[in-house]
Amino acid sequence: MNAANDEIVLTYRIETPGSVERLAAKIASDQSTGTFTTLPGETPELKARVAARVVAIRPLEPVAEPGFGRTHNDLRNARRFNRGEADIAFPLEAVGTDLAALMTIAIGGVWSIKGFSGIRVTGLRLPPAFAEAWPGPQFGIEGSKRLMGVEGRPMIGTIVKPALGLRPDESAAMTRALAEAGVDFIKDDEKLMSPAYSPLAERVRAVMPVVLDHEQRTGKKVMIAFGISATDPDTMMRNHDLVAAAGGNAAVVNINSVGMGAMSFLRKRSSLALHAHRNGWDILTRHPALGLDFSVYETFWRLLGVDQFQINGIGAKYWEPDDSFVRSFRALDRPLFSPADRPLPVVCSGQWGGQAPATFEAVRTTDLLYLCGGGVVGHPMGPASGVRAVRDAWEAAVAGVPLEHHARTHPELAASMAAFGSGDGA
Repeated sequence: MNAANDEIVLTYRIETPGSVERLAAKIASDQSTGTFTTLPGETPELKARVAARVVAIRPLEPVAEPGFGRTHNDLRNARRFNRGEADIAFPLEAVGTDLAALMTIAIGGVWSIKGFSGIRVTGLRLPPAFAEAWPGPQFGIEGSKRLMGVEGRPMIGTIVKPALGLRPDESAAMTRALAEAGVDFIKDDEKLMSPAYSPLAERVRAVMPVVLDHEQRTGKKVMIAFGISATDPDTMMRNHDLVAAAGGNAAVVNINSVGMGAMSFLRKRSSLALHAHRNGWDILTRHPALGLDFSVYETFWRLLGVDQFQINGIGAKYWEPDDSFVRSFRALDRPLFSPADRPLPVVCSGQWGGQAPATFEAVRTTDLLYLCGGGVVGHPMGPASGVRAVRDAWEAAVAGVPLEHHARTHPELAASMAAFGSGDGA
């Protein structure tokens, strides 16, 4: 096996008033064999076998102001902040394939090292041993399409709204209307798990008969993703089993809230498509000089077995700019080790049919789940018309027909453009 197959390579974007090269070497030392003094047993042979090493440094343009601000004593008087990208290789023998070890050794401790005015993890390359150690998606893109019975167009989804407050019978009534309108996917809002006014067991008992009745009459089974997240992995597994026993085929998991261990526990036992909501992700990435890129973050969850991954969208209602969404989409679309390990990209956040042309232009594929909350449920003609409007918009986008022209013969699309066309998130 060659050296590349035995190494884990991370890319760090370094900013410092001092030397980028020196700090790259410090990352390699501190995060593997080094400490503040020479230790007994720290031989050259040991370092050659398990020490991390800097394999490349690419200079970037310096900046006049530090990414972290001037609150630290060592940054207050500096006039120039040097920048560069450093590739650092960690021997597989030293880290292993455990994801907690990888996070701890190669990422977690880096942010506490002195001397940085900015430090961000921007890349991660793993050897094939990780493909053997972790299950990856059970369904992913192709399995999700098969479960929803969709081919050649985006999967159209929505969220039960209002996010909080609906009782089980009200959720069932909305599910019935959406299913009749031809929606492919319905999910609980990430904030809806098992509150007193809508316990998960009661919600499943109310909603699943509607789904199964619609399947029996039409042959189409709408994918319903129930919120099963819980602190205790055993509780989350019982929630999973409740959904599966009722004939469900998907679940929403708040991945940052439950953690990697709980996700691993669930995936090894799951028969449902696992829909990842990344709430809390912004803490890890919103500061441009700190945290990590989505391509690094999603790799952990993809290996753990996420089938569908929410990533915002064009013209999102949240902070994330369009180019960040496109990078996230591309990250999910690239195979780690094989095409089967790609999670389904879920385009969401303030989406309605109006963003379909720009989205298709950016990603050039329909292998995605287009998830609209208020953009469907808040349609002026009702949720069923909201579904039809989004489907009409995507039909026009793929055909290269301007929405304004398509809307002349598609009243639901015309109504949505009148309601949401200001550019505000729906």
